[in-house]
Amino acid sequence: MIIGLTGSNGSGKTVACGILERKGFQKHSLSDVIREELAASDRPANRKNLIAEGNRLRASYGPAELANRICRKLQPDQHYVIDSIRSPHEVRRLREWGQFRLLRVDAPREIRYKRVRARGGHRMPVSLGEFAELEDRELESADPHRQQLRATWGEADATLHNGGTLEDFEDSVVAVVKQWMVTAGRPGWDEYFMQIARIVAMRSNCMKRKVAAVIVKDRRIISTGYNGTPRGARNCNDGGCPRCNAMADSGTRLGDCLCSHAEENAIVQAAYHGITVKGATLYSTFSPCLICTKMIINAGIEKVVYSVEYPLGESAKDLMAECGVDLSILAP
Repeated sequence: MIIGLTGSNGSGKTVACGILERKGFQKHSLSDVIREELAASDRPANRKNLIAEGNRLRASYGPAELANRICRKLQPDQHYVIDSIRSPHEVRRLREWGQFRLLRVDAPREIRYKRVRARGGHRMPVSLGEFAELEDRELESADPHRQQLRATWGEADATLHNGGTLEDFEDSVVAVVKQWMVTAGRPGWDEYFMQIARIVAMRSNCMKRKVAAVIVKDRRIISTGYNGTPRGARNCNDGGCPRCNAMADSGTRLGDCLCSHAEENAIVQAAYHGITVKGATLYSTFSPCLICTKMIINAGIEKVVYSVEYPLGESAKDLMAECGVDLSILAP
């Protein structure tokens, strides 16, 4: 679960971050991305520079650049809280990553002004009027590469008003996040095994494409395979396969290819270790070719789930249908 925080200055976003950190969430801040850029050029991280540098990064690399940099640090098995979200483009990028919810924190302006004054430092306004003027100036912009706070708040999944006690605010944060986590759900079995297959594909040494297959029986993985040269041969990416190293056009020079397909390797590995695949389901990141289809059928595999269409796969699909193999696609 990823909890994003947005809100006005002094509303309590930092406090909310601290609450969630104590509950086991790892913290990131989009402002930290900007601070890293400022530090690299030996510029102070004051409010003016933070806003200007954030706008420059969005203009140079796209309106979701800050979120893109944070996403590279995230892992799917961890909970995160991400502070300082100020653009709807950042929200949409984080939603693409996975289980993301945006929490807006707000409080009356007078209360927020007192909090900011109490913090002190270079961001301290000299009057409530100056505080209000600066805040109103930053609320919205027609330029997608600048801060768009009001539009960002419109993306929020919930809003908490932090005008009372710290205890009340903590209770509210915990209640909202707990509800999101309870209702978040989890991947279905097909998605679960396909995601594992995509990880297995990263082991492939093929120069043309990385493909993987996972064979499952009774919801238990019994074999995996990825495409590459046979055991004992030079790896494809070390020059082992002449077709792949020549970067041949798709569908050409297939007779020169030394790489075994992922489905083939998964079935052979099961046989090598004396494991039956009869009645199993095969998950493949690509739809099987005709040769692999014949192996699937003769091995007794009853179901195939794939993610991406193989360019030469129509004959394979027809043969599976004729032989009673259940074939379905699970789009990425």
